[in-house]
Amino acid sequence: MDFTKRIHRFTVVPSLSGELAILQTLAFNLWWTWEPDAVELFKRLDIDLWQQTRHNPVEMLGILQQTTLERLVADEGFMAQLNRVEEKYHGYMTGKTWFDRTWNGERPLRVAYFSMEFGLHESVPTYSGGLGVLAGDHLKSASDLGVPLVGIGLLYRQGYFRQYLNIEGWQQELYPENDFYNLPLKLQRDEEGRPLTIELDLAGRKVHVQIWKVQVGRIPLYLLDTNMEENDPLDREITAQLYGGDQDMRIRQEILLGIGGIRALNRLGIDPNVCHMNEGHAAFLALERTKLLMEKHGLRFPEAMEAVRAGTIFTTHTPVDAGIDHFPADLLERYLGRYYRFLGLSRDEFLSLGRQLPKNPHESFCMAVLALRLANHANGVSQLHGEVSRKMWKNLWPELPDEHIPITSVTNGVHTKTWLSVEMAGLLTRYLGNRWREDPTDPLLWKRVGNIPDSELWRTHERCRERLVVFARRRLKDHLRQVGATAKEIAQADEVLDPEALTIGFARRFATYKRGTLLFRDLDRLARILNGADRPVQIIFSGKAHPHDVEGKELIRRIFQHSLEARFHNRIVFIEDYDMAVARHLVQGVDVWLNTPLRPLEASGTSGMKVAFNGGLNMSVLDGWWPEGYRGNNGWAIGKGEVYDDIDFQNEVESRAIYDLLEKEVIPLFYDRGPDGIPRGWLACMKASLQTLCPVFSTERMVKEYAERMYLPSFEEWRTLSGDGLARAVDLARWKVEMHRSWHQVRVVSVEAPAPEEVPLGAPIPVTARVALGDIVPDRVIVETYCGVLDSRGTIVGGELIPLDHAEEEGGGTHCFTGGIETRFCGRHGFMIRVMPRHPELGPVYEQGLLVWG
Repeated sequence: MDFTKRIHRFTVVPSLSGELAILQTLAFNLWWTWEPDAVELFKRLDIDLWQQTRHNPVEMLGILQQTTLERLVADEGFMAQLNRVEEKYHGYMTGKTWFDRTWNGERPLRVAYFSMEFGLHESVPTYSGGLGVLAGDHLKSASDLGVPLVGIGLLYRQGYFRQYLNIEGWQQELYPENDFYNLPLKLQRDEEGRPLTIELDLAGRKVHVQIWKVQVGRIPLYLLDTNMEENDPLDREITAQLYGGDQDMRIRQEILLGIGGIRALNRLGIDPNVCHMNEGHAAFLALERTKLLMEKHGLRFPEAMEAVRAGTIFTTHTPVDAGIDHFPADLLERYLGRYYRFLGLSRDEFLSLGRQLPKNPHESFCMAVLALRLANHANGVSQLHGEVSRKMWKNLWPELPDEHIPITSVTNGVHTKTWLSVEMAGLLTRYLGNRWREDPTDPLLWKRVGNIPDSELWRTHERCRERLVVFARRRLKDHLRQVGATAKEIAQADEVLDPEALTIGFARRFATYKRGTLLFRDLDRLARILNGADRPVQIIFSGKAHPHDVEGKELIRRIFQHSLEARFHNRIVFIEDYDMAVARHLVQGVDVWLNTPLRPLEASGTSGMKVAFNGGLNMSVLDGWWPEGYRGNNGWAIGKGEVYDDIDFQNEVESRAIYDLLEKEVIPLFYDRGPDGIPRGWLACMKASLQTLCPVFSTERMVKEYAERMYLPSFEEWRTLSGDGLARAVDLARWKVEMHRSWHQVRVVSVEAPAPEEVPLGAPIPVTARVALGDIVPDRVIVETYCGVLDSRGTIVGGELIPLDHAEEEGGGTHCFTGGIETRFCGRHGFMIRVMPRHPELGPVYEQGLLVWG
């Protein structure tokens, strides 16, 4: 007998009324996570309970006794602080924002941001690492800036795993169940109090999905949950674990996120005009949006897709194909066979949407390819990653040179107020004023860091390092108790680490390409560095390996074993169960942040940005964001960006570079003190880091960039194509069909550019191109010169496009186009002629197969 069906259910909530009722409101809006006064307010409730609940005020309010709450009302100090926080909260929620001031509410933009994970706070474990934390910071900055955006994700019953290390240092995983009713979540209900649900068809089974909401400042985040009694046990597991299970589980999760996410928004009465896919996991959303338009307007797939593509953005975070989801054809047939047939697509037409070579039957279906085909704007997450992505996906645009492939870059950032220590925030306010909180992107504002007295900046940072050491010792004691250490061994943990020593941090996902053990290639040299008599150095490690990544787990085990060696015992610590709380302590307290990925495999990385805001210095391989951030005086570069074919040789070269930097530059600079004990040279480097990195590497800058470069242009393109019952989208689809039918007539007949072999700088070169267009009229094409400097292989590098004007028709469908090339640089140059179709209203349109070079 299934007794669960006989249980009568109800929910108990805290009894808060009168003056304390606002606590409930604050607890259920994650605005408090980046407002220090609100954090301190919740700590005052019960500091021990605060630690036990992983800093979860919702759970705390449910545990506190009514007598305790009544005592708080009588506490004048607490009530005064509560009133201050309430006033700040209401001011934040109702205040004028950047988006309001800049765009004046004239454009009814509605953005839906889809991500498989969201890292908002350690008390909401719906994230695993950098991708999720970036998504969380994106929502927070969207809230600060007032960008009209909603988030869509999945609500995992077990989330990502909790990590602990056994006595040998081998990673073990725990999957505790999340109690949704003690998290800052609210189940969405209809007017009659019933949970709002949607349905999905998965392999012939009806899957019911309920919707939860997390409020992130001004931004609602909706999370989908399949753990409902009506569902098959197999389908209840879809939202059990983040990144758990096999390919079958992964495709069901991605159908839920993409197709289910659009249906959930529809059920909530939210109709986004721009959808932003944070990675390719959500790419199926474009199919569902297309389906809705087909049903509403009676369109065919290609017609509806034009409008959907106009309002779709794709951000890729992955620089290697192996890190992207690929699905075999039979799995797609099983779960989406009926679906794509409803869209009017044949099996081959559907599968071609996810293949780089559409007609290759042996190629698997790639979610990133689907996203790239169905998005009008695509970007990598650093300038270097944009270059890597263009090379990685150039098969999708075989007729374009690499630099013209339509994948740009928006470099990641971090949410300033989430990651900044209270001490550093107070110091910045004293010398920069309050404006850095609202607009941290003004470089002139950060120049004022030079006015901060060295002694104040140093003492501020020292307090944060001391707090990190205390935290690391406490976590080490927790680990020792867990593995059954003796009382003496636990007591000795108070001697681990030195609060005044140069402290290096290394914390991230333990994937092999991040090379977590690069520092250990020469153990004797490392021991000499760490144990300098008057210049000690210590390293704090943290991070998780994927449960199935045996090599990543081995890296952690090796570091743990080295930490037990006598020569490293008090100098190396591994903090287990890396989460956002551990990350905050580390980025706020370390002196140096070490980053050692194999270039160019780190798409961006954001942990080093968090360190920079707190006055720490970066020492990194020139990968991800660091090539944009490194200035020579604001941190250290490991190598010069060299990439060797022999990885072992690369590891040897770069490990020696790390030792050399530490011995010759980092350690001497840190310990070169004046009579007052202050390292002036180090502080000059800290100030340079703050001045050069802080205005650039925030999510405030990043979200503004998305809004200005992608959201608003996408909205305008969507509005253009969706007006008049999608008449323009229908027209565009038909226009492309006509162009494909006629394009075989287009060819470059001849090119004339009379110029001597050697052209004086500044002299123009006239260009005449005769182009056969057949029955295509000349104002339906754009003819351009693509010119630039030639490299050693005779390839144009960094070329520019210069349009040619239609001069005359020469008969027989051939037309003459003329223009000129400016000679602005010396060197060997070259040019080609490019012909593309031009839509009468939308301008030049690139479509594969509609491009001619000559």
